[in-house]
Amino acid sequence: MKKFKFASLVLAPLFAVLAACGGGGGDDKAATPSTPSTATLSSITVTTPDNATTIAIGAPSKTLIATGSYSDGSKKALTAAGGLVWGPVSSNVLQIATNGAVTAKGVGTETVTATVDKVVGSLAITVTASWMNVSTGGYQTVARKADGNLYSWGSNIKGQLGDSSTVDRNAPVLVAGSGGSWKQVAVGDQFAVAVRTDGTLWAWGYNQDGQLGDGTQVNRTVPTQIGTAKDWSVVAAGKAHALALKTNGNLYAWGRNDKGQLGDATLTGNRAAPTKIGALFWSAIAAGDSHSLAIQKDTNDMYGWGGNLYGQVGNASRTDVPAPVKIGTQKYTSVSAGAFHSVAITTSGTLYAWGQNSHRQLGNNTTTDLLAPALIGTDSNWSQVAAGAQHTLGLRNDGTLWSWGANTEGQLGTGGTDAGVPQQVGTGSNWKSVAAGMAHSFGLKSDDTLWGWGRDLEGQVGNGQNPPYVAVPVNVPN
Repeated sequence: MKKFKFASLVLAPLFAVLAACGGGGGDDKAATPSTPSTATLSSITVTTPDNATTIAIGAPSKTLIATGSYSDGSKKALTAAGGLVWGPVSSNVLQIATNGAVTAKGVGTETVTATVDKVVGSLAITVTASWMNVSTGGYQTVARKADGNLYSWGSNIKGQLGDSSTVDRNAPVLVAGSGGSWKQVAVGDQFAVAVRTDGTLWAWGYNQDGQLGDGTQVNRTVPTQIGTAKDWSVVAAGKAHALALKTNGNLYAWGRNDKGQLGDATLTGNRAAPTKIGALFWSAIAAGDSHSLAIQKDTNDMYGWGGNLYGQVGNASRTDVPAPVKIGTQKYTSVSAGAFHSVAITTSGTLYAWGQNSHRQLGNNTTTDLLAPALIGTDSNWSQVAAGAQHTLGLRNDGTLWSWGANTEGQLGTGGTDAGVPQQVGTGSNWKSVAAGMAHSFGLKSDDTLWGWGRDLEGQVGNGQNPPYVAVPVNVPN
């Protein structure tokens, strides 16, 4: 019998196992797997959640989105944790947080950048300011935006737009020296007066009768400060005279005084600087063509004075009134003076009107002048009223807009003819303020959009066109 060596039988399978496992002195380098290549960032795209590249001052911030594109075709969102840096660090237009949230600061356009290492993406963001209030008079319009700046448009033959020129404008232009600090503005026939947030008083435009209050008869094409006082609160402008209240309720007047519209107890003698009127304290004022109205503080009594040919003062006569006289017994919260008619809202929300009614601007469906306040309709939900030359606008508590009177130039906004009683303008219920000029009108909606209609030959509607008139409200972009 042949004899076998046991050791050789055991080692043979062992070497086979080692070979299969790569052992036994094989080539280590050849057996190691290769390292995969790394994708690199090639570009960055910046977008907004709503795909809109505008943001209004006062609106909620927008959080921008940065998306990276890589060399292998993949995409992924970029974050600060991954090295994303937003810019610019400092800007007068907007503020940007580390997470990409942008907040509007000032009107303008700024390019936002998103950077990772040396790869940069960008997006231009435009900041706008919403309209806050509007004033109309004569053939021009002035409105204030949320950033505190004033913008004007329309007739400018006497520099009443305040843009340092005498060129008519059919779209809003910045009032010179605005500086974002205006509080309130009133527009007369060819001039404007305004109060800044620091309580100073300013005026510009036509000054033949001293209506600018700067002690001269020199026209001004840019805002000019009136005196040095810093306690002015509210202003009102008529055809060629102005009224103003101080913070304590004292009343001052200046400009033309041929009908006693200044209330200083005379029927002659223009005033080229603010003159204190009486000793009463007031909460609201209004100025018409040649008459003035005011509501007494605390008592809510109505007073009137000035030109009274059509009974617009409201004291049951047609004789001019040189000093404030109490009108009736009703209690009022707001008042507006048209050219030769007056309208006011009582503390109970009812509407009263008096004065000229040749175009049914009083709203009682007649053409008879009223020499004292008369109730118009039976509704008690009026919240605001504005009187133009021969038309009237009103708002109700439900946000609906109404108009009546002359409509020869589309100033009622209904697209129809003259109206003897209040008629609703459109079907909207989101109106929050109104203003009436010579033959044009404006309304501000609750979404802060501005709408104009009526005569537009001088560009006073402000939508960049000059048709003879605009029959229904059109938007004025911000």
